[in-house]
Amino acid sequence: MKKLTLVAVLIVMSGICVRAEVCTTADRINLAGEWSLRQADDSASPAVPMDIPGGVHSALFKAGRIPDPFFGQNELKTQWVGQKDWVVERTFDVPETLLRHKAVVLRLEDVDTFCEISVNGKLIGKTGNRFRRYEFDLKPELRVGNNRITAVFRSSEEESKRRAELLSHEIPLCDNGLVPNINLIRKPTCHGGWDWGLSQMITGFCGKTEIIAYDTACIDYVTCDQQHTPGLCMVVVNVEVTSPSGGETTLAVELGELKRERPVTLTPGKNCVSVTLPVQNPKLWWPNGYGESALYPLRVRVGESFLQRKIGLRSLEVVNKKDRYDDKDGMSMIFRVNGVDVFCKGANWIPCDAFQNRQTFERYNDLLSSAADANMNMVRLWGGGQFENDCFYELCDEKGLLIWHDFMFSCSLYPADKEFLGEVKAELNHQLRRLRDHASIAIWCGDNECIGALGWFDSSRRNRDMYLIAYDRLNNMMSEIVAELDPTRIFWPSSPCAGPGDFSDGWHNDAKGDMHYWTVWHENKNFSAYYNIKPRFCSEFGYQSLSSPEVAATFCSPDQLNPTAPDFEYHQKNVGGNTRILETMSRYFRFPQGTENILYLSQVQQAMAIKTAVEAWRHLQPRCMGTLFWQLNDNWPVASWSSIEYGGKWKHLQYHAKRFYAPLAVMAVPSGRKGDKKPKTVPDGELGDDDEIEIWAVNDANQAVLSDIQCTVWTFGGKKAAVRNYAYQLPPRSATLLRTCQGSEFGNVGERVDRFLGLEINATVNGVKTKYRNEYMFNYYKRCPIETARVDASVADRNGKWTVTLTTDKPAFFVWANATGIRGEFSDNSFTLYPGSPVTLTFTPKGDCTFDQFKAALQVKHLRQTY
Repeated sequence: MKKLTLVAVLIVMSGICVRAEVCTTADRINLAGEWSLRQADDSASPAVPMDIPGGVHSALFKAGRIPDPFFGQNELKTQWVGQKDWVVERTFDVPETLLRHKAVVLRLEDVDTFCEISVNGKLIGKTGNRFRRYEFDLKPELRVGNNRITAVFRSSEEESKRRAELLSHEIPLCDNGLVPNINLIRKPTCHGGWDWGLSQMITGFCGKTEIIAYDTACIDYVTCDQQHTPGLCMVVVNVEVTSPSGGETTLAVELGELKRERPVTLTPGKNCVSVTLPVQNPKLWWPNGYGESALYPLRVRVGESFLQRKIGLRSLEVVNKKDRYDDKDGMSMIFRVNGVDVFCKGANWIPCDAFQNRQTFERYNDLLSSAADANMNMVRLWGGGQFENDCFYELCDEKGLLIWHDFMFSCSLYPADKEFLGEVKAELNHQLRRLRDHASIAIWCGDNECIGALGWFDSSRRNRDMYLIAYDRLNNMMSEIVAELDPTRIFWPSSPCAGPGDFSDGWHNDAKGDMHYWTVWHENKNFSAYYNIKPRFCSEFGYQSLSSPEVAATFCSPDQLNPTAPDFEYHQKNVGGNTRILETMSRYFRFPQGTENILYLSQVQQAMAIKTAVEAWRHLQPRCMGTLFWQLNDNWPVASWSSIEYGGKWKHLQYHAKRFYAPLAVMAVPSGRKGDKKPKTVPDGELGDDDEIEIWAVNDANQAVLSDIQCTVWTFGGKKAAVRNYAYQLPPRSATLLRTCQGSEFGNVGERVDRFLGLEINATVNGVKTKYRNEYMFNYYKRCPIETARVDASVADRNGKWTVTLTTDKPAFFVWANATGIRGEFSDNSFTLYPGSPVTLTFTPKGDCTFDQFKAALQVKHLRQTY
């Protein structure tokens, strides 16, 4: 058999990205490619092709056996797939040379979920956990020439029902999906549905599926321990190796330009060998915006087994201790990288597609590039999804995106019996070894909202002690495994929580730990409620919007393109969500005319809500040191909290995030009425004479910045009622209060009705001229006499750079450039356009498109045109 070359390569098989981290001179057979699929209890129906890695739903849809689950209410028509057993099989050739090796194993990752595997009619093993790695001895069953591998996938839904029937007491699950009891099995919870996702019980070989043959050694895992001192990083490279019969061989390691080699003696079975390399004056890995995300190539060889990957050298700690910002029991939550405190800016991540086969490298790269381009430096990998594909972590390393990493438990209670704990232990033993060397991973978190779930269900409220003991048993075991396998990272018990050992209310206590703040969305409060809390770190908060017309057209017919039409409403999985969006719209805006304007304005108000929250908390640093809004992406076309629509189109929120997460920013924050006792209640709506506004500037740079700040009081007719200029020296990595203003400073009540505040900051940061603009409205938009603006667009092709220059005669709000039907993004969007200040945008297409097509498709909309 042809031996593989000794390089790390990127393999794209059947549309799914698999980074080939291990490339070895040992013989191996990659079983990725086309298999056959048939329903176990239906011998009459012919088999269909199935791409591996991949899922049964993808194969059935491709073959025309099921309708598009994303369209209309077809989700309901495909639920039967997850309730059936499926047979997946193929043949493969084995050369005589492969069978000469001492060991021949089948290695599987991301098998979803309950699978019985046979080779040439002989059962060789079973799987039962999506998150584990499995290895089965193949050598006794293989023969030279043609061989057949058969996998029978049992229904995960039926298995979860079977387990529920055996329980002595209920183990409750949140009601976000269509599949009950999915919390009893180790599978992505969101496969059963969520309040943003469809129910699609993925089944299949979803990861690496390969046969490995070797004589001396097979590398299982490589982990690196780092010890940092000034000008030096000592890197200990630990290599876990399986050897069939032991023997003498060589361990060779290269880290960048450094090389070390030494003889090692292996014993039969599992071995661990190591070598230490001193890296002088290391190039450190930094989060996005704080410096270069430097990575070193690491190459490891033991015997005939070879591994190559990239690692980043950095120190990271989570500072969780008492500080001066609360009178009693306040505790900080700060991510400190290489000794520098980082304000974490980002969003929550869910699986990037409901179809397993569409989770491609291109999809990951597009979404994570969008996060980095929007000045984010952290994503939170949510616990109801999956341990991600290799390329997710590698891209986060490359782009400087820190990862808050939940373990895969969410919004439910879980078993704590010996068998279940054993499965969790096995999956973490694999996943921590597999992932711990990624510089991007900042924290291991036990679960998403499972502490809170103790109080959500009748059964757990009636017998809280029993369920709390079960939770503690599972959580403590995970903590011990992290301490053993990855002691340099903190184990955070749950999100939200106040910290290790403190299970107080993370939804309402803003004095410590991380918060999930859902009062505005779920309790339908005004956006001003964001000003009334001061979180240390807010890891979840969000506001929904509806899909754009282009995305909505992919899931409903034209006659259903209405927020209250049945198919459109079906693509709203949060009960009452569309009603809440429309009610809020009437609270803040004049109600728009026509469906397209409703969809546009829903995304405007979503951006306004999250901008309010981030500005309310970002200026509180160093008390607050992180905001991660819910959520970055969608896994199908749906009304949701995402800032990027399914397919990659940026919503208004993503453009606003690029601005409100900018490294240099200025903002106006209402602080209550002058003379009121603290904590002040921030008014919502009309600004009164005695109401105070604070002007703040944020500087993320590592050095002080000399800035020029202009505050302009504009009329809606485009006149400047007042202009004030200031010069400030902004300290490094800081939020600075520039001045406090009273409402009366902007004119009397009658004058303020026709005015708003425009803010602008100009500075040179690291040799680059930077400008940032912002606005503050003195009243709800619906009460403002916004005048009809004439916005003109001039489109040009400047040597392959497509530009749109916008001008206006009056202030125009939430100006939105859109190339209908063309994939791509603008350099800026959804902004206020001022008379006398043209704005030139650059459009970057994503896919095949000509300039003439772009020019013909371009449309420009602004707020005043919606009513």
